Amino acid sequence: MPLFDVRSPAEFAHGHVPGAVSLPLFSDAERAEVGTVYKQQSPAKAVRLGLKFAGARMADLVAEVDARAKRDTSPVEVYCWRGGQRSGSVAWLLRTAGYEVERWEGGYKAYRHRVLESWAQPRPYVVLAGLTGSGKTEVLRALHELGGPVLDLEGLAHHKGSAFGQIGELPQPTNEQFENDGALRLAELDGQPRIWIEDESRSIGRIWLQQSFFDRKKQARVVLLERSLDERIARLVEAYGLASRDELAETFGRIAKRLGDQNARQAVEHVHAGNLADAARIALHYYDRTYSESVAARHETVTDRVDGTGKTDAEVARELLSLA
Repeated sequence: MPLFDVRSPAEFAHGHVPGAVSLPLFSDAERAEVGTVYKQQSPAKAVRLGLKFAGARMADLVAEVDARAKRDTSPVEVYCWRGGQRSGSVAWLLRTAGYEVERWEGGYKAYRHRVLESWAQPRPYVVLAGLTGSGKTEVLRALHELGGPVLDLEGLAHHKGSAFGQIGELPQPTNEQFENDGALRLAELDGQPRIWIEDESRSIGRIWLQQSFFDRKKQARVVLLERSLDERIARLVEAYGLASRDELAETFGRIAKRLGDQNARQAVEHVHAGNLADAARIALHYYDRTYSESVAARHETVTDRVDGTGKTDAEVARELLSLA
């Protein structure tokens, strides 16, 4: 059933129901003008101004729905911010044009409330932890390919999690859209005996995990993936080897305080010389220490260790599936 979001383009871009089609009743400027008239003059004048804007677009709105729906009698769904006048107006228009229309009570606001509730719910999470370069993301994606229940946080966030995580990725979604997309995936995973997630900090690039979900993650069972240092370095070189030298050098510059200025300068020199393995070794000296301290603080929740050295991601994934 086609789902139409009749809020303004900017509202839709900030966050929308996954799969919804933008069908704005007002442009961003028109919405702002109607709101100003509503607050500074009167609701009645705002309604009349809205009718002026919307009236000119009625035929285009129906034509857009015609292009998306299979036939003019097929059912469609519409929502606005609160399930109020905008969705009510479009629902009336589409019914007049012959459509069966379901309008969302409470609108997008009520939907967002359900999304945040979903992230807060207790679920049987299992956290895959491991030092940087151990291949946690790749193993979880191999696990997903094998039919395992995986919530791919980094995939949803379009970010690898570290200071270098934006390299080679699509632009990140808004935090709101990340939560909406994640809630859909969680609904698909409901009823599974376990749900695998990657060990993440509270932030994944510019995405911030809901505190309620992060607290659940901290209490979850942890499986530690281990690989040799040389193998981890090789994986990092493979992952970032196609990135521009300038982008890698700039990122090392941003974390100079964490690495130490001298280490950061050496890493940048290695990058420009094409010695990515030596640059990765410097980065891991910092990341390993920090991550090891984090895992040590949660030693009571570490229930299993899996040695992935010399194994493919699919082989490690099958070991994870065999864990009790």
